[in-house]
Amino acid sequence: MMGLVLASASPRRKELLTQLFFSHPNVTFSVLAADIDETPFSDEGAAELVTRLAFEKAKAGFLLAKQQQERHTEIPSTPLTVLGSDTIVVLDNNILGKPLDIHDAKRMLQALSAQEHYVMTAVAITDGLRTLDRLVKTKVCFCSLSTSDIEDYIATMEPMDKAGAYGIQGMGGNFVTRIEGSYSAVVGLPLVETRDLLKEMQILT
Repeated sequence: MMGLVLASASPRRKELLTQLFFSHPNVTFSVLAADIDETPFSDEGAAELVTRLAFEKAKAGFLLAKQQQERHTEIPSTPLTVLGSDTIVVLDNNILGKPLDIHDAKRMLQALSAQEHYVMTAVAITDGLRTLDRLVKTKVCFCSLSTSDIEDYIATMEPMDKAGAYGIQGMGGNFVTRIEGSYSAVVGLPLVETRDLLKEMQILT
């Protein structure tokens, strides 16, 4: 079975992809977590990194889904299309990934305080024969954060699994004064661009 697969364990991406199909109730998708090595290559720029990771997640998800289909030969299978996505935060050309620990989260939030930064989200979709991708860049502006703001936010543990140590769709949205670009891309999946990719792959009409 399967058909369309989201190669991500992120509940935010799952929710966004579900929202995208509001006018296509017959379109469903499966979710598979695709683990890859996210270590940047030497001299790899932010845009190149996030695009490569999205592609590698889609490719890894395709292989995993194909293996699952082959293990369940008694169930009729459908052609696979797998979507992968990755999001990074960039401040002054420095990539801010998920914090390693509480101290790392504090460092990131202190650096983001009262500053503009960019969130880059890449989406890649593959059917095993061709792969399409899109890169979306959004400017995000933070207000000034006090030490207590940062400590109280970290105490919620929300920052600990988020690129840049914040989630705009959660409590971290309290710190965002404005954005220029795609809000859904900052959350983790740019809806307009993802919809365009699904149309190109003829998942949507």
